Amino acid sequence: MKQTRKEKRLSIPMHGTNLKLYGCITMVFYTLSVSVFQIGLLRIGEYDSIEAFSGAVAADPGLMSLSTWASVLQMIGWLSVPVFAFLLVEGFQHTSSFKRYLLTMLGFAVVSEIPYDLAMSGSLWSLNSQNSLFTLSICLIMLYGLRLYSGRKGAAVRVTQGLVILAAVLWCGMLGSAFGLCTVLLTATYYLVTERKGMRVLLGCAISAMYVTAPLSGFALWHYTGQRGWNGNKYLFYAFYPIHLLICGVAARLLAA
Repeated sequence: MKQTRKEKRLSIPMHGTNLKLYGCITMVFYTLSVSVFQIGLLRIGEYDSIEAFSGAVAADPGLMSLSTWASVLQMIGWLSVPVFAFLLVEGFQHTSSFKRYLLTMLGFAVVSEIPYDLAMSGSLWSLNSQNSLFTLSICLIMLYGLRLYSGRKGAAVRVTQGLVILAAVLWCGMLGSAFGLCTVLLTATYYLVTERKGMRVLLGCAISAMYVTAPLSGFALWHYTGQRGWNGNKYLFYAFYPIHLLICGVAARLLAA
């Protein structure tokens, strides 16, 4: 009995809403790093090269401090990458309408693009990269393709699933969508290894290690309860993405002015 109580005290239950909040909060740190610190305060766009920026930082203690804070915030922001990949798989497996789920994701991806460009590049339009919702939309289509072959066995099935995953990677690469490669691999892994929780989290940590701090989110995913959590308006979490990008982008423009 004592051991059971101890285990309960050590456990940290994470339902869907808690994971979404965790992902949104850590994501804000990443956006703050890029927009407010790097673009607004450090003004990295004014330097001709990385070497020029590094030289300026080395010569100015103030810039050095700001650069350190930008790096710390960015590393905290990386924690959100595996969380959103995990939530996408959970949403895909429990949605009552794949078509509505995909259209919602794509709709908010389009709405978020100008705020994303403003926050990530300091301009209203940039083709350098696309926002994370485009990445998740591609991953959602990939999951649909993988599901077509679920329950089947054989080398041909594995090869086909591998080609579906490769196609998603290539699409993310061509679009330049944010966190593309890592998110695709994480999404595919979380879907294909659903029945083995320990292996699922372990492989996810290994893949997300391409963003140094991201594997730490494996702790939160391990304690996921499988419950949905708050039954309020789910579109609030979608709307949060373009809103926080717009706020941070405007703040960066004002600081850089």
